[in-house]
Amino acid sequence: MGVFTFVCRKSGGEWEAKQHKGELEGSAASTYDLERQLVSAAYAKDPCGGVQSSFTMVSPDSAVCQVIIGAAAAGPAVASAGGAAASGGGAAEAPKAEEKKKEEEKEESEDDLGFSLFD
Repeated sequence: MGVFTFVCRKSGGEWEAKQHKGELEGSAASTYDLERQLVSAAYAKDPCGGVQSSFTMVSPDSAVCQVIIGAAAAGPAVASAGGAAASGGGAAEAPKAEEKKKEEEKEESEDDLGFSLFD
């Protein structure tokens, strides 16, 4: 798993990024293009799995971009706030949804017999 952290600054109309404790760099006209470029550069350096990225504005002219490679299997447990792991309800609701689905399938299978018990 590789974690790449970039410090981004806007200079004039151009965004520039330099890797914190590394050699990767990038520049683009928009934050979206800069993030895509940094993801591509990080993945080229360490192509070993899924990719997650975040771009967080610190001020109007500075930001932090983080690219994590190889963490896709970790799922929502990676999220520290605001994600499914923080809400706590996702895992408890899954069995209920499965039970409901099984009940619906059971009802449908009764209808497939060509007769109904309540006719």
